[in-house]
Amino acid sequence: MGFIEKLRQKRLEDEKLSWEGTFLEYLGIVKKNPKVARLAHSRIYDMIISEGVTEKNGVNQYSFFTKELFGLDETLERLVEDYFHSAAKRLDVRKRILLLMGPVSGGKSTIVSMLKRGLEKYSRTDEGAVYAIKGCPMHEEPLHLIPRELRKDFYDEYGVYIEGNLCPSCKMMIKEKYNGKIEDVIVQRIVFSEEDRVGIGTFSPSDPKSQDISELTGSIDFSTISEYGSESDPRAYRFDGELNKANRGLMEFQEMLKVDEKFLYNLLSLSQEGNFKAGRFALIYADEMIIAHTNEAEYRSFIAEEKNEALRSRIMVMPIPYNLKISEEVKIYKKLIEQSDINVHIAPYSLWAAAVFSILSRLQESKKEGMDLLKKMKLYDGQEVEGYKAKDTKELKEEAPGEGMSGIDPRYVINRISSALISHDTQCINALDVLRALKDGLYQHPTMSKEERERLLNFVAIARQEYDEIAKNEVQRAFVYSYEESAKTLFENYLDNVEAYCNGVKMRDPITDEEIDPDEKLMRSIEEQIGITENAKKSFREEILIRISTYARQGKKFDYTAHERLREAIEKKLFADLRDIVKITTSTKNPDPEQLKRINAVIDRLVNEHGYCHICANELLRYTGSLLNR
Repeated sequence: MGFIEKLRQKRLEDEKLSWEGTFLEYLGIVKKNPKVARLAHSRIYDMIISEGVTEKNGVNQYSFFTKELFGLDETLERLVEDYFHSAAKRLDVRKRILLLMGPVSGGKSTIVSMLKRGLEKYSRTDEGAVYAIKGCPMHEEPLHLIPRELRKDFYDEYGVYIEGNLCPSCKMMIKEKYNGKIEDVIVQRIVFSEEDRVGIGTFSPSDPKSQDISELTGSIDFSTISEYGSESDPRAYRFDGELNKANRGLMEFQEMLKVDEKFLYNLLSLSQEGNFKAGRFALIYADEMIIAHTNEAEYRSFIAEEKNEALRSRIMVMPIPYNLKISEEVKIYKKLIEQSDINVHIAPYSLWAAAVFSILSRLQESKKEGMDLLKKMKLYDGQEVEGYKAKDTKELKEEAPGEGMSGIDPRYVINRISSALISHDTQCINALDVLRALKDGLYQHPTMSKEERERLLNFVAIARQEYDEIAKNEVQRAFVYSYEESAKTLFENYLDNVEAYCNGVKMRDPITDEEIDPDEKLMRSIEEQIGITENAKKSFREEILIRISTYARQGKKFDYTAHERLREAIEKKLFADLRDIVKITTSTKNPDPEQLKRINAVIDRLVNEHGYCHICANELLRYTGSLLNR
């Protein structure tokens, strides 16, 4: 479909959204689909759920968030279930202001932005359709037209709960324009839009001396006072404050904890009673979710003030910590880099090395014996660590409830990566370039203490050590020309010997056909690669047989990748056998024709199968050669 046709289709879609009808016709819509009259919190919850929910490792993942937010699955599950789901059921939590609290660049603003954009998009769908009284500055729910004494009858027949009253403007309009005949009132479909100030508002504080409460609640139109004769006449009032315009949807209150007290009093009334005071009118009902965000230091300062006690009880604080998974951190960096116009190749594991540094800076030391930050980082990322199981991860998180609320933020890392990306004539950057940029940035940081700098420099060194192992493995793996076949052969040979050993039987020599004992030397040469001791070899081998039996019962094929530790052992054994060949080939300054042929084959494999370009592939070979010759 061409661009012109897409423009035409967009116009047709907009026309379909321009429904108008009488209040009686609207009641017919409500009868068919009661959800059109749901309250704001319920609408937001349904919007999130409508995109799909999956479960991973016992945690719900919401497709609504997964395209933009990474590594916050548990946090988002708490946000959706503890706040939105409860609020959607009209429990007391909906009377709380939602305050997202966390470190800078942790995802708070992204969550708010996604909710806003999500509501705009959702209101354009049939499922998310919203209707309002035409001409109402607050996009009033039409069911407010029904008198209070008839609402129980309405609920009995329609099954729809009505909350709230007409705004002053609508009350006058019903009287003046419709002569009290509510069935003739015109209802229209509305589409949420922050730009058009429909259902979505944003309040941003400025100078407390000059900023007026009217920005929240609307203001008197002095040019019409002489015409209408009273400040209490709705026609002489502009219902254009953020609380007015955000009715039926969401209002973001930026820097909420920094504003003057007079602004907070309106929030207190709105959150507790569902209404606010404006001008010389009775309390005005508003159905909207108030969301704010702040950092931990500001929040601690806020709750320390006794005068804020009333508002504090009306706030639901949702901690939004940094991501603590390496693999998810890499996704964050990729997303931020893809938003730029930089056309520089980034070598594999470059962002991974930066992620190792970042995650280490966010972790807290554990009191568990033998548990260091590196092991903790790997466990959090779902990797297997010898001597620890999944339940240990849960215990580690419970041991450090505030983990992730401090550390290196993604913006710092991206800023440093950017400095490496835009260097003169840069065509490709690798992990060493990234780590060097991170290290240089620490020396340029003006407010960092010497102790903190030393701590972070240590994490850069650890990330370098981890990358060194990756680099060696990448090159050694590329040197194994028939890697899969070699691994499969070694794996099957090992299994044959393990099976004979565990069953206490002899094996047959494939050449002489004579009976021989299981090859203990072969089995131990593989097992020692992952630290299996002589005393532990029997239980390890039995564990392998049990896994094979389980796979067989499930009708699944058991290969060397089906057991993480055995896979690692097979790979390390193959690499160990190749080590001398790799070492000689990568470190030779003037390779002979055979060595050159081998180097070119390895480079081709790194480029075609591992994601390297010729520049970073050659640099990887040189670097690995220096590592192996140390």
